[in-house]
Amino acid sequence: MAEEVNKLSEVAQDTTQLLHSAGEKTAKTVIEHTAKYNDAYTTIDKIIDGFWERVPYFCIAIVVLLIFWLLSKVFKFFVRKTLENRSYTRQNLVLVLNRVGSSFIIFFGFLIAMVIAIPGFTPGQLMSALGIGSVAIGFAFKDIFQNMLSGVLILLGEPFKIGDDIIVNNMEGTVEDIQIRATFLRSPDGRRIVIPNATVYTSAVTVNTAYQRRRCEFIVGIGYEDDVQKAKTIILDLLDKDSSILSQPGFSVNVTALADFSVNLKVQWWVNTTETSTSASISKIQEMVVHTFAENNVSIPYPVQEVKIYRGDNADEESARAK
Repeated sequence: MAEEVNKLSEVAQDTTQLLHSAGEKTAKTVIEHTAKYNDAYTTIDKIIDGFWERVPYFCIAIVVLLIFWLLSKVFKFFVRKTLENRSYTRQNLVLVLNRVGSSFIIFFGFLIAMVIAIPGFTPGQLMSALGIGSVAIGFAFKDIFQNMLSGVLILLGEPFKIGDDIIVNNMEGTVEDIQIRATFLRSPDGRRIVIPNATVYTSAVTVNTAYQRRRCEFIVGIGYEDDVQKAKTIILDLLDKDSSILSQPGFSVNVTALADFSVNLKVQWWVNTTETSTSASISKIQEMVVHTFAENNVSIPYPVQEVKIYRGDNADEESARAK
């Protein structure tokens, strides 16, 4: 009986030691993890405290940005009112001053706001971070800078203005806007065309609306059996009676080619685009020519092909039998 009691006592002591050892290990592990989390919490608390400390500076930076944005608006208004009503001022000069000047004002305000919001920030650090002046960034921004410079030169040189109808690289449209990066066109079928300014500046540009007077022309063919002088007189009379056609420069009708099926006449005249469009005038004169030629028995031939079929020896035998 005494031995059993001693064994139970030993078992109880071992169990107590084991539990005590496990408790110490658990407590040590909990303390270690608590220390790690405590460090993380401390870091987060420092970040949050630092953020709240910078909140007033952020608010001041936002206010500074708003002030410079308002200054850019005031600058645009001042330039528009000062230069827009002067006869010698070109429209694109106002656009250049508005866009370049306002962009510089906003960028300058952005730098000041960054200095206020970020401790120790300097504009030189921004330049270093962007890598401005390095070869890699230079190649990356080459097209951007080229388009910007071309846009400024286009606005200053003013080869065309907003509202003009132009053709660039076989793309035709009405100029809607000339921005620093690209020129926006509205195509005749209602689509928007965006052309980089570098392409516009280095390409040949046809300005259809540069002058009010435009020349119209078309070619009409008459038969070889018809009287050429009669046809020319009919067309000249039609041009002379049309009030929308200018008398100077004079209109003309000339033979341009002796084609396979017709004698081609080239009709040319001038119109004032403020009164009518070239397409409308050409359509009107062509309709009148068709009706007048029909009334005066002047033909407008179309290609005719003659097809001959050779039957060979069988055809010869049939013709001999018929005889």
